[in-house]
Amino acid sequence: MPAGQARGVSLILLFGTYTAQVAEISVDARGEVRLDRVVCAVDCGRVVNPDGAKAQIEGGIIFGASAALYNAVDIEQGQIVQTNFDTYRVMRIDEAPTIEVYFVDSDQPPTGTGEPGTAAIAGAIANAVSAATGKRLRKLPVDRRAIDG
Repeated sequence: MPAGQARGVSLILLFGTYTAQVAEISVDARGEVRLDRVVCAVDCGRVVNPDGAKAQIEGGIIFGASAALYNAVDIEQGQIVQTNFDTYRVMRIDEAPTIEVYFVDSDQPPTGTGEPGTAAIAGAIANAVSAATGKRLRKLPVDRRAIDG
């Protein structure tokens, strides 16, 4: 991939559902990380409602990516600084990555798709940041100061 871009992989088994995600990120000159694309493979047994299952995974990826990239709760003088969405950043629609979701064809009993998409994305993002910058993240949300050194 070009300089400043990378992919990271994450695998998880959660509530009987196997999930693999590949996060494709880019890091700009200021050290800001952007999640560009996510490819997700899911083995959740028989998929009863394909559109609903896909929406659950996609929503989980956005929720988990927001937590990994932006969500922080800071406390100053015993008070929480972030009091609403003007001070607590979540992923905006123009920041949302392209998401591809693939389900394993299975005749096994259904498991679930609610949490697995959320839980797997942070590891994939962290691994991609490491591949792009050569530095391992030791805490989330992603902080460009950690990337800069």
